[in-house]
Amino acid sequence: MARLQIRNLEKTYANAFKAVHGINLDVEDGEFMVLVGPSGCAKSTTLRMIAGLESISGGDVVIGDTVVNRLQPGKRGIAMVFQNYALYPHMKVRKNLSFGLRLQRASKAEIERRTADVARILEIEPLLDRLPKELSGGQAQRVALGRALIKEPKVFLFDEPLSNLDAKLRASMRVRITDLHRRLKEEGMSSTVIYVTHDQTEAMTMGDRICVMKDGRIMQVADPKTLYDRPANAFVAGFIGSPEMNLIEGRLDGATFRVGDQVLALPDELMARLRGWTGSATLGIRPQHLRLNTGSGLTGRVTGAEFMGHEVVLHLDVAGARMVAVLPSADYAALDRGAEVRLSPEPGTAHVFDGAGENVSLPVLN
Repeated sequence: MARLQIRNLEKTYANAFKAVHGINLDVEDGEFMVLVGPSGCAKSTTLRMIAGLESISGGDVVIGDTVVNRLQPGKRGIAMVFQNYALYPHMKVRKNLSFGLRLQRASKAEIERRTADVARILEIEPLLDRLPKELSGGQAQRVALGRALIKEPKVFLFDEPLSNLDAKLRASMRVRITDLHRRLKEEGMSSTVIYVTHDQTEAMTMGDRICVMKDGRIMQVADPKTLYDRPANAFVAGFIGSPEMNLIEGRLDGATFRVGDQVLALPDELMARLRGWTGSATLGIRPQHLRLNTGSGLTGRVTGAEFMGHEVVLHLDVAGARMVAVLPSADYAALDRGAEVRLSPEPGTAHVFDGAGENVSLPVLN
């Protein structure tokens, strides 16, 4: 295992476009770190600089105690799994797994030992004598994982490895990869992982910690629960969670939030967190934290309702702003299109963001 450190990392292309803006990130031994963000946020570019597949314009990449900026990819102690599995079609699984070791002129006994270990860990022993064309998508992905694992690297790099799979298989492979990470740690093998994805569900379910990126900058690094409960800014709040957080523009005036001609009374605990902050603001409420209310709250007109079995996803127009609420399915019958309903957030769940998008309502931790 090895610690990975990124220090003031930059990437500027020949046309003077700056893709990565001096980011800093520490990944501990054995940690599963996910880089997540929308297309174009430079998460894959960052991964490729770690791997040595992309030149570094500034800063350092440190693996263990070694600055690897000038080392060739094969000398960095990393193994990478790509979106494209890139298995050799004319080689059976056994040879696909061991190809890298044979290039390194490892002994026959060492190749056989490592191949057997990897096949056992990934449960692909029955596939060793098959060609890639005889494998399912999930089986091919496990072989690609095995080809990386057999190198016994210091750090694993994953570049959107599940994006070619269907939804059901992606869910299954998420469990397999996280279980593989756990078992490698238990067996004392390499298990430091950098995993790139645009899918926030993958990020939330797989990562020990998540690094949220936007436009080549890091927005927040935290464990999944902290990102969900304590987003540092409006971008993270809107990106993490499904459906995304409602972000409603209005004005904070005393103990109330005004949106259009509507006024929402804010609870004392939220006002205490705001510490007297007032002015133009954005109110953030997760759809899962809204409840029907006959008293105070925001009134919205129902524009659509999606029945999901155990819950209903309600779409509303609130003073011209779009809002989504996730409610118990028992409420579905009363939610006709065009009806007016009143909703309020559960206590302790609302957030307030200032004009720069920073969360000014985060509780102060002791």
